[in-house]
Amino acid sequence: MKKSIKPIALCAILFLFTITTFAQEKAKQIEQLLSKYNEYGQFNGSALVAENGKVIFKKGFGSANFEWNIPNQPDTKFRLGSITKQFTALLIVKLAEEGKIKLDVPITTYLPDYPKETGDKITIHNLLTHTSGIPNYTSVPNFMREKARNSYTPEAFVKTFSSLPLEFTPGEKFNYSNSGYFLLGYIIEKITGKTYEQYLQEVILTPLKMTNTGFDHSEIIIKNRAAGYEKEGKNITNASFIDMSIPYAAGSLYSTVEDLYLWDQALYTNKLLSEKSMELLFKPYIKAWDGSYGYGWGVEEVTVGDKKLKIIEHGGGINGFNTIISRIPSDKILVVLLNNTGGTVLGEMNNSIRAILYKQPYNQAKKSLALDLLDAYSQKGVTAGNETYKKLKNDPTYAIKEGDMNRVGYQLLQTGKKKEAIEVFKINVEAFPKSGNTYDSLGEAYLADGDKQLAIENYTKSVQLDPGNEGGKKVLAELSKK
Repeated sequence: MKKSIKPIALCAILFLFTITTFAQEKAKQIEQLLSKYNEYGQFNGSALVAENGKVIFKKGFGSANFEWNIPNQPDTKFRLGSITKQFTALLIVKLAEEGKIKLDVPITTYLPDYPKETGDKITIHNLLTHTSGIPNYTSVPNFMREKARNSYTPEAFVKTFSSLPLEFTPGEKFNYSNSGYFLLGYIIEKITGKTYEQYLQEVILTPLKMTNTGFDHSEIIIKNRAAGYEKEGKNITNASFIDMSIPYAAGSLYSTVEDLYLWDQALYTNKLLSEKSMELLFKPYIKAWDGSYGYGWGVEEVTVGDKKLKIIEHGGGINGFNTIISRIPSDKILVVLLNNTGGTVLGEMNNSIRAILYKQPYNQAKKSLALDLLDAYSQKGVTAGNETYKKLKNDPTYAIKEGDMNRVGYQLLQTGKKKEAIEVFKINVEAFPKSGNTYDSLGEAYLADGDKQLAIENYTKSVQLDPGNEGGKKVLAELSKK
């Protein structure tokens, strides 16, 4: 006679079956969600989702190369943009753990040629937390036209911004600055005697077997590398060139969703840093955006259902690409979305995926109203554009997406359609009244149209909502002089 299965073993089998079934159902929902975003032209890239440390979903959507119709896959390599910063931060903390650098000393300790007037006031910690006050070099007027295409050594490029006056007293507040992370890469080179790329490979990439991750070089043939594209309305164009010596330690890396899973898993261990040093990366040092900022990571507490969750994440954007990596350590959840058609609503997708994982209601993908408005305003003018908006704004298949509306507004502005751009920016302000960026854009459009009074009103509102809007402050200062 056969022996019956013991009750404990039976329970274990049923438990595993239930877990597997739930994971499969979640993966199915995630695939349906991202497929719809892809259908609506809002996601073209690769995705990976892990729960309890195990991958439950990974897939590519759309094309890695539109010219050859080559599909995106889980092993497609994408430029990461500012996700690079978390790697740079870990390298710095590694040097601190080894006693080769101190985080609370002036940067002139390691960069004696840096202007002492400002460098003596800025610490390594300030660079890591975007509290240095150094102007962000990517926000300098004409940056893309005058610098982005040129190759620089780290030393030479530091000189392009090191003499600029600080925007505020170091440590006083948060203001996102690629300049600070560029400097961190240069400091790594000064201390180690190796290039940033070599030290990154030695300390992180080789130990973790991240063979599909590295410092991007445009001239090198890299297998499975996605091409970068931008969206101009409903059209896809090749992204403008940027020499990768420019983003450097602030945004030069490429990777795959699979390699970023290896990175995520290593952050739960002590392979790279001691537990005490690892904690430094994820401390909420200063208020930033909707939460706080650690070292190369945003840190935020959100409520999903009846659970309070600590979210550790960061986005990235670079010519032709935008990216997000989001971690929930308490449940070993990871969401990675890498996109190669310029800016899109990855945060919105991430939120819906998170809701799916916690079995909560979630927002489905919707068409972007901005694209239909672009056609109407650009081809038929203000009246037709306004009529299209009235017709579609309550249509449940459409949504007003702040980034898309902003891009469409600037597209109209750049083609000389100032009145039409103003209307688009006004709609964006109405939809997102707490966004300083929407008021800033509307102010710029009014200024271009010659209405200085309304420009001042909107720039003022923008600065009130976003005190870190140094560009808006400068415009207001210029207008007040005139």
